[in-house]
Amino acid sequence: MGILDKFKKKISIGADRKDEAAAQKDDKQKEAVIKKDVKKSEAKISKKITKEKKVKKAAVAQKPKSGKVISNAHRVLVNPLITEKITDMGVFDKYGFVVAKKANKIEVKKAIQEVYGVKPIAVNMINMKGKKVRSGRVSGKRKDWRKAIVTLKKGEKIEVYEGV
Repeated sequence: MGILDKFKKKISIGADRKDEAAAQKDDKQKEAVIKKDVKKSEAKISKKITKEKKVKKAAVAQKPKSGKVISNAHRVLVNPLITEKITDMGVFDKYGFVVAKKANKIEVKKAIQEVYGVKPIAVNMINMKGKKVRSGRVSGKRKDWRKAIVTLKKGEKIEVYEGV
């Protein structure tokens, strides 16, 4: 029996080595998966950091050296509309403005607050088509533009009609 015991020990030692090799492979695979996850999370973090840096640079770019914040109100509100129809709407606390073609209601509302210091209740936007014009044989078209009608609370006024 002594001979068989040695043989059994050799087989069991070989099996242990195979188990160890398999365990090492599993450990290496797990480490590789963990490394991939770490790299992905690091990439996400670096993307967030770069986005934050870009936002900070944009904010710094908008602030001039004097420390004053540049507003886009002058880009949103092109000029007040002064027509008979809109001056009649002043009785109902409504005022008209020519605004930028790409401006939206929220931007117009903020611009009115900045420039005139009143908070509008509502802003209605209208896309106006440019009229067809002709000069001799040459025909053309005026630019399309956008009109905003701003409604204020009762009693609030905007002094845009001074000197008209």
